[in-house]
Amino acid sequence: MALNYLAVAAINFVAALLSLPVIAAGIWLSTQPDNACVQILQWPVIALGVAVLAVGLAGFAGAFWRLPWLLLAYLAAMLALVIALACLAAFVFAVTASSSGRPAPSRAFLEYDLDDYSGWLRARLDAPGRWDRVKACLAATPTCSDLNQTAPATAQGFFTAAWLSPLQSGCCKPPTRCGYTFVTPTYWISPVSPDADPDCAAWSNEQEKYCYSCASCKAGLLQNLRREWRRADLILAVDAVALLSVYAMGCYAFRTAKTDELFRRYRQGYT
Repeated sequence: MALNYLAVAAINFVAALLSLPVIAAGIWLSTQPDNACVQILQWPVIALGVAVLAVGLAGFAGAFWRLPWLLLAYLAAMLALVIALACLAAFVFAVTASSSGRPAPSRAFLEYDLDDYSGWLRARLDAPGRWDRVKACLAATPTCSDLNQTAPATAQGFFTAAWLSPLQSGCCKPPTRCGYTFVTPTYWISPVSPDADPDCAAWSNEQEKYCYSCASCKAGLLQNLRREWRRADLILAVDAVALLSVYAMGCYAFRTAKTDELFRRYRQGYT
């Protein structure tokens, strides 16, 4: 019986360790400039990881000191957390299923359309006052200013820069359809007759403005978020499957320990 409880403790300790990839995924998201500005996913992921860690350690303590009531609470709480983790992984996959990225004439980089993304993500950006805070945060990052050091200084070199990130493509330059003339990666000359597209009039050569008020900037941000969220979602999905497997083993080991205890009491009573 003691060995069975030690097995339960070891399994619960493994469950606690499985929380670390989830916490790491949330911390990694919080270090990305776009996620740090939007702040939608990283904190729920970190909170869920910390909860799994706490519950796993509680289950370890309950098994190590043979506290059935704590183990029962652990089993109920861990099942709820595994379901929550699986639901979060499925939700992130659903809202990032659609994506954008369309080639522009004579350009190696892609440009992005806001309508190609899920309504839930667009609604998060369009919440009252949200985009004003996000674009102010983006303007304070080196996302666009870095282009002057890293991007080619010639128009032809810039137009063949396939490594341009979605955020840089959408926020740091005017859309190709607007017909602006390249001077530097972040300085463009306006055409004589700007297009009626609102994004064309929204472009500014000022560092604090650029195309942060453009729909293309929102689209580029969502594409960046999609790419990063998909990476984190893979960790969440794998972790949910691993936790479910460990949970099933923990339930079996706990049931075996309780059965052994019943037989021990029966044998003592018979003797």
